[in-house]
Amino acid sequence: MSEQTASFLAHAGDGQAEKRNRAFTSVPEVLPVYMTSVFAFDDVKSVDDIYEGQADGYVYARMQHPNNEAAAEALAKADGAEAGAVFSSGMSAIILSILSVVSAGDHIVSSPVLYGGVRDFLEHELARFGVEVTFVSFADPGEVKKQIRPNTKILYTETISNPLMEVSDYPRIAELAHAYGALFLIDNTFASPIVARPISYGADLVLYSATKYLGGHSDLVGGAVTGSGELVANVKKKLTLYGATLGAMESWLLARSLRTLSLRVTKQSQNALKVASYLESHPAVEKVYYPGLAFAPDHALAAKLFENGLYGGMLSADIKGGEQAATAVVDHLGFIKYVPSLAGTATSVSYPAKTSHRAYKKEELEKAGISLGQLRFSIGIEEPEDIIAQLKQALESI
Repeated sequence: MSEQTASFLAHAGDGQAEKRNRAFTSVPEVLPVYMTSVFAFDDVKSVDDIYEGQADGYVYARMQHPNNEAAAEALAKADGAEAGAVFSSGMSAIILSILSVVSAGDHIVSSPVLYGGVRDFLEHELARFGVEVTFVSFADPGEVKKQIRPNTKILYTETISNPLMEVSDYPRIAELAHAYGALFLIDNTFASPIVARPISYGADLVLYSATKYLGGHSDLVGGAVTGSGELVANVKKKLTLYGATLGAMESWLLARSLRTLSLRVTKQSQNALKVASYLESHPAVEKVYYPGLAFAPDHALAAKLFENGLYGGMLSADIKGGEQAATAVVDHLGFIKYVPSLAGTATSVSYPAKTSHRAYKKEELEKAGISLGQLRFSIGIEEPEDIIAQLKQALESI
């Protein structure tokens, strides 16, 4: 093989064909996966123009790339937000969004019942940055107001709390935040834009573990944020600096999954209400946590705030008999697998005290109402009678 041949092959399959493709009158029905770490230019001025905002384009995939941008734009539109960004995980989305707002000496007011990793970050890690956090129940906005200080920069909560499925009056919380010059950040993972759109009620930044409903097929790990153009631009600076960019393939998968988000979440929510109603009446179940149930303390509020008459696909249940009984149920669930995550197409079960909230101290679990008899169910798109049949035979094993 000649040296000329080797040199030619070194450039085989490069992006120059893209220039020709852009002149075509047809485009791919599905956005291609741009498996490139960097973008090429014909001259120095082109790069200068992009950095200075005089031209659109991409420079380096850690900063932004087409698949990343497509997923972020789709989610922002679904949320009714001006802009969005996607991350390598939900934790990176939450952490970097918070860090884009606070500085040493600032204060955060947060609800106490959160995903365990977020609680750990707020309670322990932020102290290293000189940021103080106060935890208070958001059930009463008046109690939240009492905790706000002159240096409070963020009020933080979840649309549907993990794992107790509590719903706070987040429009009122948003008003409180703005009245005192703070921002309202809310994790909308359990709801998704199909169930709740907190932007429309005054949320400043809406956060997601995109691994869950947005991805929805248990085949990607990612995170996302939506909000105003200015706030998201500040978050993107942290995203680029810390290198938490979602990869091209994961971004492509996320954009693909968003196409079916409405179909999936609608079916999962409808199924969850039926499953919750079944568990509510079962003698082996002590308590069911689901805002769609008429007896739920937050039902009226959820009915007012949530979209399309849906309440989400997540529910929790306290099994009579504590840890021993809960373990027996998990061990006999058949096609319902024990999965320390949620929101896939298949129904799954998780054990908060042993997985997502394992970092909580014993007294913190007790104070939050998370017991060793509590199981969290992520309801899938199967037929509801089949899900209920699996639960029935598992509960009979106690």
